[in-house]
Amino acid sequence: MTAKKKWTLIGLAAAAVLLVPWMAVLAMTLPGRTTVDHWPLAWIGLDVLMTAGCAATALLGLRADPRARLTASATASTAVLDAWFDITTAGTGTAPLQAVGCAAAEAALAGACVYLAVGKGRCGTRVPS
Repeated sequence: MTAKKKWTLIGLAAAAVLLVPWMAVLAMTLPGRTTVDHWPLAWIGLDVLMTAGCAATALLGLRADPRARLTASATASTAVLDAWFDITTAGTGTAPLQAVGCAAAEAALAGACVYLAVGKGRCGTRVPS
């Protein structure tokens, strides 16, 4: 392992330790309710990011480009975040049921992306004709 990589990993470990008290501060100080400007833009932006990740992963994977693992990994993360926010921001009534349905679809997408990112062989390896 190079010294640069080692220090980068130590920096990530330090960030993990420092984030714990920060989460405690947020838990104690954030309001229970808030009004959000540009709410539709935030949700559409998340879906645009997920769409771009799916398209990039498909394009790179079909070309047998190993970078498809990177886009698959990022897309899986985006899908998990989308599912998390679907569930945690759902209102009352039928909204929680709809959120769980959306989260299930996003979990399936994340699972497919994880499979592509960590599966054996090259992501998108072409079968000889």
